[in-house]
Amino acid sequence: MRVYELARELDVESKDLVARALDLGIEVKTASSGLSDEDAELLKLSYAEERGESADAAPEPVEAEEATDATETDATETDEVDASDADPSDGEVEPEARRRRTVTVAEGITVQEFAELTRRPVGIVVRELVTRGQMAGATQPIPIDLLPVVGEALGYEIEVEATAAAEDTVQPLVRAKRVFDDDPDDLVLRPPVVTVMGHVDHGKTQLLDSIRRANVVEGEVGGITQHIGAYQAQVGDRKITFIDTPGHEAFTTLRARGAEVTDIVVLVVAADDGVMPQTVEAISHAKAANVPIVIAINKIDLESANPQSVRAQLTEHGLVVEELGGDIVSAEVSALTGAGIDQLLEYIDLIAELEEFSANPSVPASGTVIEAQLDKGRGPVATVIVHRGTLRRGDALVAGPVSGRIRAMFDERGDQLTEAPPSMPVLTMGWDEVPQAGDYFEVAANDRAARAMAAERVSEARSEEFVVPTAAERLTTLLEKLRTAEHAELPMIVKADAHGSLEAIRDAVAKIQRDDGRVTIVHTAVGGITENDIILAEATESVIFGFNVRPDAKARRAAEEAGIEVRTYRIIYELLDDVEAMLVGRLSPEEIEQLLGSAEVRETFRAPRFGMIAGSYVTEGEINRGARVRLVRDGVVVYDGTIGSLRRFKDDVRTVASGFECGIGLDNFRDIKEGDVLESYEVREVART
Repeated sequence: MRVYELARELDVESKDLVARALDLGIEVKTASSGLSDEDAELLKLSYAEERGESADAAPEPVEAEEATDATETDATETDEVDASDADPSDGEVEPEARRRRTVTVAEGITVQEFAELTRRPVGIVVRELVTRGQMAGATQPIPIDLLPVVGEALGYEIEVEATAAAEDTVQPLVRAKRVFDDDPDDLVLRPPVVTVMGHVDHGKTQLLDSIRRANVVEGEVGGITQHIGAYQAQVGDRKITFIDTPGHEAFTTLRARGAEVTDIVVLVVAADDGVMPQTVEAISHAKAANVPIVIAINKIDLESANPQSVRAQLTEHGLVVEELGGDIVSAEVSALTGAGIDQLLEYIDLIAELEEFSANPSVPASGTVIEAQLDKGRGPVATVIVHRGTLRRGDALVAGPVSGRIRAMFDERGDQLTEAPPSMPVLTMGWDEVPQAGDYFEVAANDRAARAMAAERVSEARSEEFVVPTAAERLTTLLEKLRTAEHAELPMIVKADAHGSLEAIRDAVAKIQRDDGRVTIVHTAVGGITENDIILAEATESVIFGFNVRPDAKARRAAEEAGIEVRTYRIIYELLDDVEAMLVGRLSPEEIEQLLGSAEVRETFRAPRFGMIAGSYVTEGEINRGARVRLVRDGVVVYDGTIGSLRRFKDDVRTVASGFECGIGLDNFRDIKEGDVLESYEVREVART
């Protein structure tokens, strides 16, 4: 039996039952944790005794308390039996019978250090971790959520030392949410807002469609007339709001603009494919947002489905599900058949019940713009989600530099609404212009006040356009912050050409630290630097480090526009030296690289005198004969040398500008393929300051 099922039977809140279970010494983690028959009976008895006290004060609780005191006395008298001297596997001393020793450990303690502290062989600690789905060697850190359970298995009560640096670790990764000084008596529970993320083709959109179909009353199927970017699903007598723009790109684009919309993330992983590159990206984005995660293992209807393998793979990325001893819930679903959808919705509802998402509905409305576009028949329209207050037809409002008055509101079925309470998504009409997705909206006193607020923001935006920080200026600010802040943190994203390189960098970076300073790795992956990496870096204020990889053209432009520092290396120790120097705020580059031009290889052919020639189209800048050049394939650098020959038709030329075709020959390199990118660059020496 699950905790929430017993809570329903006893007519109590799931969170209260979890607290009661922990008080009684029953190990549960969440409302979806399982209970043995004995534990369930004990919980039922505790409530029966409590509810019978007013009618008949029974002596049993007193006797139980006396028995507890006697047990504690016995434990005190036999305290000479040291828990650390008995192996839990040898049966000499039962864990319940011996007095547990409390041990305080630091976050990030390794298996070897933990074994020495508890006076146990390393193999036993490793065995306890493996049985809980965590593969770890002697030098690897033990996940913080597994420390208490492993310690308990070895006869210890573990307390994790919360250092100031550890407490501050996540702060730079999450934009500060708006905090309102509402009276607790004015707050009411609101539906949770959920975003679905995962790898391409793992069934995100189909899952959302399946949830939507399951929540359409018979006869209303034809009523869904429009896509408004979000919708609500019914679970019992409560609702859940889903943002219908699946994918971490949309999720993080909103976050990068300061919009903290999502309460819960559903991570979809295909049961036949398992964890894929975009799954890892989605995990990094969800963790950076610091919101609860629910795993939806999709496609369980396939013969090749292996849900247990998926759960094991997720542990490698810090997500330990309940079945393996963690605290993250997972549901096996089929978006195609609808199997498991109800279970998934129930898990989301349980998390919402425990988190108690609430808002004040009695104040002027405010929230976030999810989508916006120009509709031919309706003019500028925007889908908004109300965070606080109640949005009503006729309200004057402003979002960023755009004002308006709500002429009409619609839900996802096309029905007109007169008001929208917290967490409700609605399509709004009446905007003067199209607002931008991610903008914060708020209701103003009247049209004049809304227009005045919009005009003020327009002037602010214009002044900011003249002072947009470059990557170099942003880096200077970061270095100053690292140099002067008490609890400095350097968030970084690492991309590399191979898993081996990535592991080496990750392990080495983990050892770099200073007093009141640490490095936080937000995301790591194999492959070139993409636009998604830039979006994540902007949202988390990270620096991007690339080893033997390069940003593509879109990523390079996005980095320039956002002022994101992208640093690339060919030698690992140079990367590590820069990370160490950056952490203490003393980095000053000796060399600055400038991109001169880029060309795409359209075809290849052999020439008698020159060998392999790359028939190329210059996409930006110019290509110069004799210049330094790197050949990039799928984001990975496979050659770095010089341009040996450059021809236009049959003529040797010195330079080819953007928009023209040419033949390029590389010095001492013949492995050129269609689709490769050639980047011409120069390196300028800069004196250290």
